[in-house]
Amino acid sequence: MRKVHPEFAYQSRELEGQIEGILGDPPDRKNYQRMVDALVGEYAQGGGIEDVNMLAFALVDHIEFSNPKGLLAEAEDYEFGDAARVFAMAECKGEEAAKMYAAIAESMPDLARQAIITAFLHKNPRKWDDDDQSLDQLSANDDGDDIDDEDAASDDFAQMFDRDGE
Repeated sequence: MRKVHPEFAYQSRELEGQIEGILGDPPDRKNYQRMVDALVGEYAQGGGIEDVNMLAFALVDHIEFSNPKGLLAEAEDYEFGDAARVFAMAECKGEEAAKMYAAIAESMPDLARQAIITAFLHKNPRKWDDDDQSLDQLSANDDGDDIDDEDAASDDFAQMFDRDGE
């Protein structure tokens, strides 16, 4: 298991939520496929929304990874990395998807690098550790020093509200 940058972990969780949201309950595969096809078409033409999550959504069903260890290493830094190296670690199958992959490599390489890694993490959740952000985990090292042990009001505080001055 390997630690990844917290933003990649967040984007991977967001991608999962987006996929579930588009699929709906009960799952509507036709609607999901129309959405994916529309995104792939937009990105293949050199357009599309410049958003990591939307691009990862367009990639996730078409992309195959040839170097998982390399992608995990790249997932340690969200902002900086070698886009060309990441592009070489994956490919998209299908004519339109391959066209999209080439177009995003040219038009938005840094964003596409992040989207490729996000799609990889989404498809391979057991290869990396997500930081536990639950309240139990966040409070694990809390020694309670910020909590006042005395619940009673001090005399000075109580006298502020004493009208008779007693």
